[in-house]
Amino acid sequence: MPRLMLALFGGMMFLLPACGDNATERAATGGLGGAVIAGPAGAVVGGTIGAATAE
Repeated sequence: MPRLMLALFGGMMFLLPACGDNATERAATGGLGGAVIAGPAGAVVGGTIGAATAE
């Protein structure tokens, strides 16, 4: 199970934060995708990574 979670988080880091035109949209997309994949902890990780990505 931990390997599956690592694989999902790894994929999320590269795919979800790229969606959106500005930092707010990328954070929202990353948070939503993270919540779907891993619940509340995934939402925090996805939102953080989405907001931190630069174009």
